[in-house]
Amino acid sequence: MTKYLVFGHKKPDTDTIASAIAFAYFLEQEGHEAEAVALGEVSGEPVFALEKFGLPVPRMIETAANEVTHVALVDHNEPQQSVDDLDQVQIDYVIDHHRISGFNTAQPLYYRAEPIGCTASILYKMFQEFGHQIPQNIAGIMLSAIISDTLLFKSPTTTEQDKAIGLKLAEIAQVDLYEYGLEFLKSGADISKQTDEEIVDGDAKNFIMNEKNIRIGQTNIIGFEEVLARKEGLLEVMAAKRAEMDLELFVLVITDVLESNSIGLAVGEDLRVIEEAFNTEIKDQQFELPGVVSRKKQVVPPLTAALS
Repeated sequence: MTKYLVFGHKKPDTDTIASAIAFAYFLEQEGHEAEAVALGEVSGEPVFALEKFGLPVPRMIETAANEVTHVALVDHNEPQQSVDDLDQVQIDYVIDHHRISGFNTAQPLYYRAEPIGCTASILYKMFQEFGHQIPQNIAGIMLSAIISDTLLFKSPTTTEQDKAIGLKLAEIAQVDLYEYGLEFLKSGADISKQTDEEIVDGDAKNFIMNEKNIRIGQTNIIGFEEVLARKEGLLEVMAAKRAEMDLELFVLVITDVLESNSIGLAVGEDLRVIEEAFNTEIKDQQFELPGVVSRKKQVVPPLTAALS
C-alpha cells in the first residue's frame, strides 16, 4: 500500500486545504494510505470552514521526503509554490485548475487540470466518475472552497459546472448555499485581527514571468477604508518581503467581496509595467482595478504579457 502526503500550495487558502482533505479521502477509497497536510499556517477562511464542518486543521510540513516517497499535488503545479524538496519525491497525482508552468516529472502520472473555478469542483467530478460517496463534512469544506474561489459565483473564473456542483454539495452538506456563502465570505473579510504581514502575505504566491520573480498577494475585505488606513504599514511589509525574496515586483490585490472591485498596492523598482498591464495609473504605489476579483484570470495573464 502506497502512503501519500497530499498538499496544495504554500500560503494555503480554502481550496488548497479543502482539496487536500477531499483528495486524501478519495485516495483512501482507492485503497491507499493518504494524509492531507499544509505547506504553511492555516488561518482565516479555511479555519472557519473547518470548524463549521467539524474537521481538524491539517498539520503543517516543510519537507516531504523525510516521511514519504510518493506525493499528490492539489490546487497547484508550479514548483516554487510547492514543498521545498519536491524534487526528492515522486509526484503521482496533480489535480489543479491553474496554468501549467515549470512542471515536469521523470515518470508518467495522473494529471488532471481543467479551466474551471475551483479544484474542489474537479474533485467532485472525480468522486462521481469513480463511484465514491462524499461525506457530509467533506462536502461542506469542498463547498467552502468553491464559494471562496468563485466569490459566491461572482468571479469571471466561475463556470456553470461550479454553480451546479455548488448546489449539489450544499445539499450533501445540509446548508443553504447562499446563506452560508455570505457568512463564510464575511468571515474571511474581517482584517481587524490580522497583522499587516498576515494581510500582505496570507494568500501570496510567487510566479516566474519572463525569468523574473513576481509575488502576487490577494486579500478579501468589505469596504476599502480600513485597509487603506493601514497602507503605510502594508507597503513596508511588502518592501521587506521584496528584499528578502529578491523579487522584481510585489503586488497586493485588495478585493471587496461584496462590490466585486479591487485596488492594488505595489512595490518594485519600475512600476510602469503595472500601468501597462492594467491600463491604470499608479499614485503613491496604489492603483485601481475596477471589476477585478480573480488573480488567476484577471491579474496573472495581463501582468505576464506586460513583462514578456
